[in-house]
Amino acid sequence: MDKPKEIRGKFFFLFLATFIFLLCLAVRTPRTYGSVPQPRRALDACPSRTSSETITPLNNTKHLLVSAYMDRREAGSDMRIIGIFKRDSIRPLHCVFCCAGRLSSTTPGTIMQHSDRFGFPYATTDVMCRIPRDCNATHVDLLTQPGRVRPLHQSWLPIRNQKTNEKKKTEEFQFNFTVCISNLFGDYNNVLQVAQSLEMYRLLGVDRVVIYNTSCGPDLDRLLRGYVQEGFVEMVPWPIDRHLNPSRGWLFSQSGGDVHYFGQLTTLNECVYRSMERSRYVLLNDIDEIIMPYRHDNLTAMMDALQRQHPHEGVFLIENHTFPKKPFEESKWGPLPRWRGVPGFNILERVYREEPDRSIYHPHKMIVQPRAVQQTSVHEVLKAFGPAFKVPPDVCRTIHSPISTPTERPLEQLHVDTRLRDFTEGLLPGVDAVLRRAGLLTSERQR
Repeated sequence: MDKPKEIRGKFFFLFLATFIFLLCLAVRTPRTYGSVPQPRRALDACPSRTSSETITPLNNTKHLLVSAYMDRREAGSDMRIIGIFKRDSIRPLHCVFCCAGRLSSTTPGTIMQHSDRFGFPYATTDVMCRIPRDCNATHVDLLTQPGRVRPLHQSWLPIRNQKTNEKKKTEEFQFNFTVCISNLFGDYNNVLQVAQSLEMYRLLGVDRVVIYNTSCGPDLDRLLRGYVQEGFVEMVPWPIDRHLNPSRGWLFSQSGGDVHYFGQLTTLNECVYRSMERSRYVLLNDIDEIIMPYRHDNLTAMMDALQRQHPHEGVFLIENHTFPKKPFEESKWGPLPRWRGVPGFNILERVYREEPDRSIYHPHKMIVQPRAVQQTSVHEVLKAFGPAFKVPPDVCRTIHSPISTPTERPLEQLHVDTRLRDFTEGLLPGVDAVLRRAGLLTSERQR
């Protein structure tokens, strides 16, 4: 081979190899203009994945997260994360925030178990966090180790109640009264009682009813869908049975399971915070109960009078009174012919009221100012700003109409109480209308 050609060939090969190397290096290295590099994928950018679920597992733990709310009512904290934690595996946690598109530094979380646990392995738990300075926080997550954020594996929760929710008595609210009901589960299908209760609340001045729903019967589902469409009912999905073995009872030693009564304690607290900026008052009761004024025609008049008399109280305890299944007065009140095909029973038949034994613990249900509540249980508030007031039963009582009662008292030990029938002029057509809308009236089915 000619020597000059061999040299030229080697030179060309070396030039080509050098050109390819420099080209690859240029592709891998960010271009610069002056001293400012072109933006790459920022390591401190907020992850795009956020939780849209009402129950979110916390990574690397046995805990569940529910919701996050801004809460600056106490010194030393800015926000509260509500969760369900495994009591025997609680370890230190650290809060990290999304600050308008960038990650914050981590801050230590203060973990507070609620005192009412009824022996169950899982308990309602709050994690209190401080937001770093200069952070316009929109989302929050918890870490088991500070500073170790994995963007693709996070359970970011949106932060609600972004206003400073200090206790104000003059601010405007979207609702005056919200009823918080927890929880629907199993095949519960007592359509007639639910329709009567919701229509009764509408007559009493309730603006919104929040129901946490794990499952219910098909007819009740149809009824509630109509209420949701008109905006009176807010249904919150509550798939607790996908994550834990929920108990159908209130005491672990009797019923077993992972968590009290399908997570009832957690949903009540969640509903209080969900309503904190939107509702003046919140009623905490079950699906088979009605908090009923006896001296006033509606809840507004009653609460205005009670607040004038007790201006510093934000929690009002309402005594529970059972209206048993037997004896009942059928007469003209029930079952009405057009209601005979509707699942459930007619609460207007129940006119006999049991007197509670006040020598032992007797449960109450509650009307609260949500801004006065920090933690609540079923029958009392666990932590609050200010005292509670027990409302006399001649002013207000809870009408409790359970499907069944464990014992039957003699008739002479019962009191005739027809308070519900004072509202039949508005109640009957209201119930008819919602049953007709759901296609559940007997006369409508026969057409």
